[in-house]
Amino acid sequence: MTIASAALLLFLILDPLGNIPVFLSMLRTLPPRRQRIVLARELLIALGVLMLFLWSGKYALELMHLRQESVAIAGGIVLFLIGIRMIFPPPEGLMGELPDGEPFIVPMAIPLVAGPSGMAAVMLMGSNEPDRLWEWSLALMLAWAATAVILFSATSLYRLLGIRALTAVERLMGMLLVAISVQMFLDGLTGYLANPPA
Repeated sequence: MTIASAALLLFLILDPLGNIPVFLSMLRTLPPRRQRIVLARELLIALGVLMLFLWSGKYALELMHLRQESVAIAGGIVLFLIGIRMIFPPPEGLMGELPDGEPFIVPMAIPLVAGPSGMAAVMLMGSNEPDRLWEWSLALMLAWAATAVILFSATSLYRLLGIRALTAVERLMGMLLVAISVQMFLDGLTGYLANPPA
């Protein structure tokens, strides 16, 4: 996997376009300056969490006695479920009902930006090819920066594209995510069958 394809995968998982309506609804009661501060804080927390999972994922797997293939299969299943929810969103939204007031860590940083699928994906990257951690860090930074740009311009994008266009884009991203998740699942299954436990 190249840095560009890893960045694209992570960008799809972070799903900034799908998060625009949710973020706008959570921040609408705050003054514009406070909205930017809260958004920056939540994005930085999400980046920190994802970097932690990227760099320490291999050791976490060893500590829990998990094989890389099991994480690939589990990550594929989680990505598949997220992709399906993006294509067919439930009435309460992608991540369920959201609490009132100013968000802190939950739900904006976790799980909307740094969700289980993102954590599983970076952990898998770091554990599969630990010698390329700096490259995966760069891919994560690129995906995060693109996500930050989109979310900071959310109000303008929402006015420009409208809810229908954003919904269409989110569903297209869901289709791509489903395809990626199936490939991840098949790669994990292939690796497991090629090297079954003794």
